[in-house]
Amino acid sequence: SEYLEGPSEKLRVCVATCNRADYSKLAPIMSGIKSHPEDFELEVVVLGSHLIDDYGNTFRMIEQDDFDIGSKLHTIVRGEDEAAMVESVGLALVKLPDVIQRLKPDILVVHGDRFDALALATAAALMNIRILHLEGGEVSGTIDDSIRHAISKLAHYHACCTRMAEQHLIAMCEDHSRILLAGCPSYDKLLLSHHREDYMDIIKSWLDDKVQEGDYIVALQHPVTTNIQHSIKIYGLMLDALISFNKKTLILFPNIDAGSKEMVRVMRRKGIEQHPNFRAVKHIPFEQFIQLVSHAGCMIGNSSCGVREAGAFGTPVINLGTRQTGRETGENVLHVRDADTHNKIYHALELQFGKRYPCSKIYGDGNAVPRILKFLRSIDLDEPLQKTFCFPPVKDPISQDIDHILETQSALAVDLGGTNLRVAIVCMRGTIVKKYSQPNPKTFEARMELILKMCNDAMRDAVGLNCRILGVGVSTGGRVNPQDGVVLHSTKLIQEWSSVDLRTPISDALHLPVWVDNDGNCAALAERKFGHGKGVENFVTVITGTGIGGGIIHHNELVHGSTFCAAELGHIMVSLEGPECMCGSRGCIEAYASGMALQREAKKLHDEDLLKVEGMDMKLSEPITAAHLISAAKMGNSKADAVLTKAATALGVGIINILHIVNPSQVILSGVLASYYQAPVQHVISQRALFSVQNIKVVTSDLEEPALLGAASMVLDYATRRIY
Repeated sequence: SEYLEGPSEKLRVCVATCNRADYSKLAPIMSGIKSHPEDFELEVVVLGSHLIDDYGNTFRMIEQDDFDIGSKLHTIVRGEDEAAMVESVGLALVKLPDVIQRLKPDILVVHGDRFDALALATAAALMNIRILHLEGGEVSGTIDDSIRHAISKLAHYHACCTRMAEQHLIAMCEDHSRILLAGCPSYDKLLLSHHREDYMDIIKSWLDDKVQEGDYIVALQHPVTTNIQHSIKIYGLMLDALISFNKKTLILFPNIDAGSKEMVRVMRRKGIEQHPNFRAVKHIPFEQFIQLVSHAGCMIGNSSCGVREAGAFGTPVINLGTRQTGRETGENVLHVRDADTHNKIYHALELQFGKRYPCSKIYGDGNAVPRILKFLRSIDLDEPLQKTFCFPPVKDPISQDIDHILETQSALAVDLGGTNLRVAIVCMRGTIVKKYSQPNPKTFEARMELILKMCNDAMRDAVGLNCRILGVGVSTGGRVNPQDGVVLHSTKLIQEWSSVDLRTPISDALHLPVWVDNDGNCAALAERKFGHGKGVENFVTVITGTGIGGGIIHHNELVHGSTFCAAELGHIMVSLEGPECMCGSRGCIEAYASGMALQREAKKLHDEDLLKVEGMDMKLSEPITAAHLISAAKMGNSKADAVLTKAATALGVGIINILHIVNPSQVILSGVLASYYQAPVQHVISQRALFSVQNIKVVTSDLEEPALLGAASMVLDYATRRIY
């Protein structure tokens, strides 16, 4: 024999069949088992819709095929709705234990994704019977997917049809050594029998004498149990399209799923059974059905036969709706997933009818049964019955410890400024537990290396400080895409910092989630969580430091804009001419009111010897800064005062523009110049803004480290999933 030598004792194989569709797959295997009596003992259990008159009493065809039926179980509760399906599963579970105890099979063979098959697999698994599941790992849409995968989880062995199904089973943690890629057993019969000489007699007996090969349609549509109303609508549209298309049509009644009764009503309402073009039938023996499908001009509906068997003959297929979504198909299938109009289905019929496609062997090459028999022979009954799953490797769990419980949930905050690179451990209450600072390197490589080194140091220290780091938040100058964690392009203060993916290297090195945003947005987030913005739905933060930036919170969310350029508050223009700005334009607020702008003006006055005032304690050797300008103005220097008035007016006008556009309920000034600007800006608003926004308060931030706290707040909010 070409097969492996099996054990001396025969293997008792119980094959359970529930309906005409699964029998077409199981029959070839049953024949194979029966033809090797030296190796196998076959028991046949019949249940489900095989035993129901309305579905053609299809158990008779099993008897005609000369199989002894060991047990017939009436398990269907009529009603064809969801509750009836559930009751049917329950009834099967009540009746099966007796049968299984009596037969004591070594292995139960069960097929597919029907609710009856789920009852079979449940009963066998609980009674310690090994299960071989056919056609696991496939994806089709509908509740069938869930049932099929559930049976795969209960089954000990798998014979699947396609390579993709095999991959799915492996991905579902099934043991590779117990999966056989067999192909579909029905193809063994298909590929043998579809060249029958008498096919025209079969076609004529089911349709009529005048029908020609390739000039008729086979229609078979079942309900989608997860959306019954939609199924009924599509069924009606299909029937209307078939009536208008005016070709001879063989239509099979739907299967027993919930919704089938309503579908039959639609059929009767449209007079299909009396219509001269239609022949409506409850059941056709599989061999004859194959002849009818292989020579049809087209097959329409949502039966798996359309996406599977029909491909072997290149018969054109129109698949309606979602019932087979996800199944692998040959090029012969045209999907009408959204079958919402009669016209769409009619057009599909025009495109497909009468075409011919290359034969597809995705589902099998005709040798599935010998492979399955060889697989059955190889089963070692002495192996433990307990199923083992092959889970992907995971890290060892850390067991719970009192220190673990007492740890403070914290974030690692990183602030990339023009001068310094700073990292801090920030706890849930907004306390900075420890802070680290280094000069910000000038090159990209050195900067990334330093960020990772400082983060690693902080992570090590966090353990000793009893802080549990939940993630890393990064605040950086420039324009940032926070969704991808990428700095798109930076300010002139930070060189070599454009198109930089910060998330990936930090996340890979620290194994933590990483959030990135620009410093202005982080300042706004810090206010939202820890500062004046707490509980305020709409507010704006303006940073007045070396440059000018900020963030807008609208309905409790940051506004990023379509190209992540929202809240570039420093570049609101307040003059058509005005001084040059670092951004290359003129008249921006930043060119008037930033620390750099004030320093520039201070130097000008100093160069003209106009900065000194009587009693001003200033060494000329010091670098001149904005602080000198402010102290000169305080001491009565009118030139310095004029510069500051102009700066405050420019900032005030910019803020009025913001008030008129987003209408926040509060403006928070942050940064080193905030306390200086607060009163003059409020004054400009009261003079120049629309009456309805004149009362909006401008307040000074109380936060020491807005950039670090904002970076931390991203982690503390998102890592604990308080805010989505």
